[in-house]
Amino acid sequence: MTMVGRPGLDLDRYRARLDEVMAERGAWPERSPWIREAVAALPRDRFAPELLWRWDGHRWAALDRAADPDGWAGELYGDPDTAAITQLTGDLPTSSLSCQAVVADMADCLLLEPGQRVLELGAGAGWNAALLAHRAGPGKVTSVEVDPRLAATAADRIRAAGLDVAVVLGDGDTGWPAGAPYERVIATYAVERVPWAWVEQTAPGGRIVTPWGRLGHVALTVADDGRSASGWMQGLGQFMATRTADAAAGGSPGPAAFAAVRGHHEPEHHGETDRDPAALTDWWRLGFAVRVALPDTAVTCASDADGTSAWLTDGRSSWATLSARPDGGAWVLEGGPRRLATELEDAWAQWERIGSPGVYDYGITVTATGQYTWANDPHTGPRWPKTG
Repeated sequence: MTMVGRPGLDLDRYRARLDEVMAERGAWPERSPWIREAVAALPRDRFAPELLWRWDGHRWAALDRAADPDGWAGELYGDPDTAAITQLTGDLPTSSLSCQAVVADMADCLLLEPGQRVLELGAGAGWNAALLAHRAGPGKVTSVEVDPRLAATAADRIRAAGLDVAVVLGDGDTGWPAGAPYERVIATYAVERVPWAWVEQTAPGGRIVTPWGRLGHVALTVADDGRSASGWMQGLGQFMATRTADAAAGGSPGPAAFAAVRGHHEPEHHGETDRDPAALTDWWRLGFAVRVALPDTAVTCASDADGTSAWLTDGRSSWATLSARPDGGAWVLEGGPRRLATELEDAWAQWERIGSPGVYDYGITVTATGQYTWANDPHTGPRWPKTG
């Protein structure tokens, strides 16, 4: 039977196309066939609002399901790697339906089995919680949402889908102790520091999957003694940051912050480097390594006829530029109390010394007193922040 969301709008066609693209890319996890089955049973359009938002290069433009059904459906199903923006607050996106490829990947990383208790942080539109409930079973999923409107809407959509999920209003960073312990915990928003409450509320041997630093996601396993959680990075992806405790540190600043920090200040240091800034655009390798080593520093790159240039800032007081030279390398300018180009050079050199690891060679360990990122080996590999 063909499901039609509006007269003339064949949603089955859009669903099938995205399903096929995912299959062609190998994006449906082989070890978790339940994910593809759940997505087919609970398509994302059933959890999407009537208005979606698309950046048109100048502003966020509305896509109204009633006025432009094909545009609305195209935004929802156009690309496995594109999130659908579902809410704006102050002209900034504050909620989305995450891209289907990342939803599938994170659900796969959770290693969820039927009957396991699941805590989800960030209900959003309710789609992810519905998929988890399809696998875990009735009454096994609790989803925490800080936004009252989103919580109410998510609960309604999940209930309409015939699923039993507890959607509760609260700060996801504090978890939901009333339902603890959980065998699985998953967050739909990014944190710089994994809240210790999540570890405390996860049973020993349980698994925590969360976006980290709005750049990738990590899967942690809680130690048998419950005193730590550790695990490897699982992939790349950009996520919205927590709205609460980590909001001020939930990701590095962008081009606007660079312009504000540099202002009209003259550079305090001039130099040059034989390093090609183009290497910084490889987020699977050097770009990720720099993000780990310099977590508070934004790196923005752009290319022209001379090559790729980079702009760095800590968003507070320091900045640097690496301007591409036609013959290779870059001219360097720096300002502020920190020498960000020098810090970048040090991080780059260290990355080369430890074997130029990629995303999957990094991991995170969380304890009650702190958190550190490591490369190659959780016990003997280098750590950030540096210890000892």
